[in-house]
Amino acid sequence: MDTHDSTFPLIISVDDHTVEPASVWQDRLPGKYREVGPRIVRAPVKEMTFLGGRFKPVMGQPGDDGPVGDWWVYEDLRRPLTRLDTAVGYDRDEIRLEVITYEQMRPGSYDVPARLADMDVNHVQSALCFPTFPRFCGQTFTEAKDRDLGLLCVRAYNDWMVEEWCGPDAHGRLIPLPIVPLWDAGLAAAEVRRNAARGVRAVAFSEIPPFLGLPSIHTDGWDPFLEACDETGTVVAMHIGSSSRMPSTSADAPPAVGSTITYANCCFSMVDWLMSGKFEQFPNLRVMYAEGQIGWIPYILERADVVWEENRGWGGVADKVHRPPSELFAEHVHGCFFDDAFGLRNLDSIGVGNVLYETDYPHSDSTWPKSREVGEAQMGHLEAEVVERIVRGNAIELLGLTAEGLWPGGGGGAR
Repeated sequence: MDTHDSTFPLIISVDDHTVEPASVWQDRLPGKYREVGPRIVRAPVKEMTFLGGRFKPVMGQPGDDGPVGDWWVYEDLRRPLTRLDTAVGYDRDEIRLEVITYEQMRPGSYDVPARLADMDVNHVQSALCFPTFPRFCGQTFTEAKDRDLGLLCVRAYNDWMVEEWCGPDAHGRLIPLPIVPLWDAGLAAAEVRRNAARGVRAVAFSEIPPFLGLPSIHTDGWDPFLEACDETGTVVAMHIGSSSRMPSTSADAPPAVGSTITYANCCFSMVDWLMSGKFEQFPNLRVMYAEGQIGWIPYILERADVVWEENRGWGGVADKVHRPPSELFAEHVHGCFFDDAFGLRNLDSIGVGNVLYETDYPHSDSTWPKSREVGEAQMGHLEAEVVERIVRGNAIELLGLTAEGLWPGGGGGAR
């Protein structure tokens, strides 16, 4: 790997993304499902808006006029690939909400050797990647009508993730992140255990499940899933937008409003977890918030402690939260950032062991190919051992990587 002659540690990014190749489900579903399972259709866009935190694309018919892109087709869903899915390599002012084809993507978005090459350019050793078509926690399959097919699609994605995306060609540098069938906590638990048996240590989950029509974590509805995570040491990874709703203020608010306050769902979610009693019920449980940044955390911990201390009697938590929320945070919660100088200046109020670094490749917010330079600029005031923990050490411990920072199940001996 190219280290750029830098003393800055090789980065382990805990939030990158894969754009699934068109063949993922076509190659893995039983024959009878291939014509109805997820597949790519090249077609024009008829209409596409992104307002009030809602993305609304409308696919035209092949041959119609209009910009042409590749669309995932699955049941009633028509989901285009867009420039926002894979924006690295483009000037910021060229990044617009537009449909694209695979040929118009940077190959590192979907191709393992090309991804590793782009990681080298960016001083990145290893990366945990969230999905694109299944969405950030697999809710695409949860919303589908055919649950039998949905379960097959979840398992097919996870098999591709573990065996190919993070397989031998990745040399241990890509870290698997499976999804689960969110509609059934028992099936979700079984999928956690199936993947844990092959060395997987993380699973994608929704930041705010009720936004998906699912139970909140204040119920016992998720307990089988959480018990499986607790028993196997599987980290619950929640990405901004994994509730299918980005923060916004009004139906006509431009995307810039939501982009500024993307942390808000993480903030709401973290308070849910801290006040749920789940960290005491499942003492080995760990959660992480991808792309939520960290600068907002100190105040929320301060406020949560005050509420717990002064208002827990009438606040509905006295019988299940027996310790200050800030203590629970320190043991169970991890914030992830790619650009947060303010948060790093307040690191003592967050906790060195609770912060992870990321690059968000290949999204429009990504710091690629300058993630090392951004890190050096924002962490220059920190001691070397602190930088080491933030940039890679905490991720190694949390995700069960080798001492060299590689996923042991992916042929990590090669470099």
